[in-house]
Amino acid sequence: MPPLVQAFFDPATSTVSYIVSDPQSRQAAIVDPVLDFDPKAARITTTSADRLLAHIADQGLALTYVLETHAHADHLSAAELIRERTGAKIVIGAHITDVQKTFGPLFDAEDVRADGSAFDYLIDEGQTLPLGELDISVLHTPGHTPACVTYRIGDAAFVGDTLFMPDYGTARADFPGGDAAVLYRSIRKILDLPPETRIFVGHDYQPAGREPAWETTVAAEREGNVHVHDSVGEAEFVAMREARDATLAAPTLILPSLQVNIRAGALPPAEPSGRVFLRLPVNAI
Repeated sequence: MPPLVQAFFDPATSTVSYIVSDPQSRQAAIVDPVLDFDPKAARITTTSADRLLAHIADQGLALTYVLETHAHADHLSAAELIRERTGAKIVIGAHITDVQKTFGPLFDAEDVRADGSAFDYLIDEGQTLPLGELDISVLHTPGHTPACVTYRIGDAAFVGDTLFMPDYGTARADFPGGDAAVLYRSIRKILDLPPETRIFVGHDYQPAGREPAWETTVAAEREGNVHVHDSVGEAEFVAMREARDATLAAPTLILPSLQVNIRAGALPPAEPSGRVFLRLPVNAI
């Protein structure tokens, strides 16, 4: 039986979070939860996470995991908040250690150990986790970041930022550790899955102002993705991706997001005054 998937769209960051559950056991996982952050007021709220947890309670689900597809650069993760409230285990790709090694020193984050220990499970290609009667299997799909993974649960694949809806294309590959050629090969790995596989994307930027959308299929991506349909080769893709990335500004929340997300969604330690600070290193990106 295929998993049940419920999507939650955050218009402030164009992020899509998911609750995926096994219909038989009612075991559930949350994929890529958002911690709401207003950068102008430096104010954190929990509306998005509260909405996820309310749905889980309403449906009588048992939350087992928070699945992070990567260390996001465009929103703060609510993983730690959800772990504190529910006991759910936080899962991320094993190469998060590479990301921690890059960004921990950038923020002088002396509390961050570059061993992934802030997370509960570090997973890599070919590993699986149980979700009731279903299995969560893992594809390592780097290119956007070194730690990106795709989670396969039944006929569903949660691809994070690697691949978007066919009319928007693909992720940028210019962050530290990103690589357009590696991204192309990761996308082809996803597109080699069965054509009926449901793909759930991590963001939707609503090209031409259309309504938000987040579910597509391998077949639809292979036929119509504007960046990487089947007739696009690696060299063509890399040239397009690198030229496009050269025009893109850094995400608005990249500095707040990364210093929180390498800590599995936890804020930096409080200062002796009891106050918590997010750092903005000058000329960091």
